[in-house]
Amino acid sequence: MHGPPPNAPAWTNLLPLFAVALVILRNARARRLRIEAMWVAPVIIVALIALALSAEGMPAPLGLALDAAGLVVGAGLGWWRARFTQITVDPLTHELTSRASPLGMLVILAVFAVRFGIRYLAQQNGTTLGVWAIALPDALLVMSVGLVCAGRIEIFIRATRLLNEARAQASLP
Repeated sequence: MHGPPPNAPAWTNLLPLFAVALVILRNARARRLRIEAMWVAPVIIVALIALALSAEGMPAPLGLALDAAGLVVGAGLGWWRARFTQITVDPLTHELTSRASPLGMLVILAVFAVRFGIRYLAQQNGTTLGVWAIALPDALLVMSVGLVCAGRIEIFIRATRLLNEARAQASLP
């Protein structure tokens, strides 16, 4: 399991929290949404997670089941989080902007807290957990794939629909 060693200074546990805080602050303001580039982040995360998991070899059946469950849970959370993302279309320029909702940002914090808790549990009880100590972090990685991909798909569908509606309104006499 990767992470700071048990005798590491306490501030090393704050680094991931700092990263999550930066993500939340970044998503709190409205940003330009480019639907033509929404596929980039899912492709990158799928490639990185596939590379990380392929280095470990074929997981046990329990690991595969947990990975599948992680993908489903991640997809559900990603879709749910994306439903709360506010998307607006400028009626004149048809430029799209998006802003993550506070509820969507709470999902990020909840996922972080669960992952941190499971990592802590696995570090403390790695020998008694056995295969679970390896399978749970992998499932959380796969969960992030579902979270990002499903969220991007939901935002893409909604943004495309809103953009088509704005273009249709603009073409009316």
